[in-house]
Amino acid sequence: MHKPLLLVLPVALMASSAHAQTVNVYNWSDYIAEDTLERFQAETGISVNYDVFDSNEIVEAKLLAGNSGYDVVVPSGFFLERQIPIGLFQPLDKSKLPNLANLDPAIEAIVAEHDPGNQYAVTYMWGTTGLGYNVNEVIARVGEDGPLDSWDLLFDPETAAKLADCGISVLDAPVEMISAALNYLGLDANSEDQADLDQAEALLASVRPHIRMFHSSQYISDLANGDICLAVGYSGDVFIAADRAAEADRGVEVAYVIPEEGASLWFDMMAIPADAPNPDAAHAFINFILEPEIAAGITNYVWYANPNAAADEFVDPEILEDPAIYPTDEVMSNLYPLKAKSPQFDRLLTRAWTRIKTGQ
Repeated sequence: MHKPLLLVLPVALMASSAHAQTVNVYNWSDYIAEDTLERFQAETGISVNYDVFDSNEIVEAKLLAGNSGYDVVVPSGFFLERQIPIGLFQPLDKSKLPNLANLDPAIEAIVAEHDPGNQYAVTYMWGTTGLGYNVNEVIARVGEDGPLDSWDLLFDPETAAKLADCGISVLDAPVEMISAALNYLGLDANSEDQADLDQAEALLASVRPHIRMFHSSQYISDLANGDICLAVGYSGDVFIAADRAAEADRGVEVAYVIPEEGASLWFDMMAIPADAPNPDAAHAFINFILEPEIAAGITNYVWYANPNAAADEFVDPEILEDPAIYPTDEVMSNLYPLKAKSPQFDRLLTRAWTRIKTGQ
């Protein structure tokens, strides 16, 4: 879910044939390998128009407006869950997706909670939402014995105050941030109870003076450049920031941690809008992504886990063996999947989030 918003313009790869089809893809930013689209065109003869977004709310608004023009979109599972019943997607034609056989049955079972029977969507990548931090700057302020593996870095006002000067960024994603607050308070991360929401809002309000930025993509470059020292971020994004920081060799070391209190587990899903102009090309694109070497190539580039069991042999061992990317059973037991929110709760959540952001 989630990903640094690069200045990626729509990519229109020229087809080798004047009569070739085109597939219109809407995906999270910085979420595909450099050669994926070229390889797709070379294999299928289908050109690609590729647009990016950095929040579920944006893609949902386009789908609800209708006539988006997209053939494949990639919402997170907890948004897809509520979009399916209102007819935003068409069922998959699994006869056109032979590479579904490559998927990990355990992952399929989990995402079936969002998409019963796995009828409408296929997992693209999956990950967690935790904390990315500048190791040297954070330790200088909270000490080596500080809460480096805890949400205390953000949610304890005294600790957050120590980090305010070097910069704290949180996601501009109300579902994720409120869920993290609820979980930290020992409440159900998916609660829609007004009293629970009030507690989560109060917690976030208590650290609001120390938060520099609400953004779902800028934190990647800011972490890598040393412009901030703590970010709530998506796992692969923080690993990308760490990689960029290491390449720049400016003394910035970025680490990612799944806090000991737990973190959200999410799945980004490839789905075909009900009014997609070219569903055949959409199926071809999805099936291509499910090729083991293609899925592994994306994982190796973006540092997110893929759902493709057949791809494991092609994934870099450094990535495959990292429990922050491919969590162990023990780590998985401490993660909570996000669930779809009711329209009634959405309204309450939006109002609470506005108050938090504005500090009112």
